[in-house]
Amino acid sequence: MNTTPPNAIKLHTESNTLELVYGPRRFELSYEFLRVNSPSAEVKGHGKPVLQTGKKHVKIRKVETIGNYALKISYDDGHDTGLYSWQYLNELCENQEALWQDYLNQLEEAGASREPAMIGKWG
Repeated sequence: MNTTPPNAIKLHTESNTLELVYGPRRFELSYEFLRVNSPSAEVKGHGKPVLQTGKKHVKIRKVETIGNYALKISYDDGHDTGLYSWQYLNELCENQEALWQDYLNQLEEAGASREPAMIGKWG
């Protein structure tokens, strides 16, 4: 259980990544990855996680530190609940590849997409 906060937190708007630096180690987590792995009840569900779809182009609007224990991330799709504790962020960094592959597998099984649904009138 690693509750160590990062030494640096950097938001990269060009690459849509949040960089977390832990001493000599550096991790870049995509906005989409963070959004689909939000620790909120909306995503984690109440015993059954809710698959997040259409989040490929989501942007982070704001990042705030909460006390000495977490980050609060606000996204441009209106999602701003769930606190990313230092422990949870460490877990995301350490398990990024496996978590991302699991997410892609879930999307495929559900016949869902990372792309947002098209909304509009045709014809």
